[in-house]
Amino acid sequence: MANVRGCNLPDDLLYDVENHTWFTETGDGNVKMGMTAIATALAGELVAFTPKKVGRKVRAGKSCATVESGKWVGPAKSLAAGEVIDVNAALVENPSLANEDPYANWMVVISPEDWDSVKGDLVLGSEVAAPYEAKMDADGFAGCDA
Repeated sequence: MANVRGCNLPDDLLYDVENHTWFTETGDGNVKMGMTAIATALAGELVAFTPKKVGRKVRAGKSCATVESGKWVGPAKSLAAGEVIDVNAALVENPSLANEDPYANWMVVISPEDWDSVKGDLVLGSEVAAPYEAKMDADGFAGCDA
């Protein structure tokens, strides 16, 4: 597992570094998406998680959910276009679960339209340390323990 400035980034995930999200293939053609430890550290304690409803379409690069903390409200953007087929009801009920473990507490499952092309734009967990180090430098983010 990569650890960049106190932020854990599991090797078995695919990362959208720009949007601070991760994806994992579920084995049935669908993908699970969640926030990275960096996302939750930047946002602070989450107070609301409002995903798109099951059956709704997500356009590439657009929001699949709205996330709110005491200091931030914004979209959770998905590089994968497709249909939302499942939402994490536990996260809707208790958004701070993502602060405790952003990798166990995924946001949505998407049936992607063109996963192969999207997958090529994501960074493998085993290779994510350098891109995240550069992103943290560019954003002036000291790290998850700061």
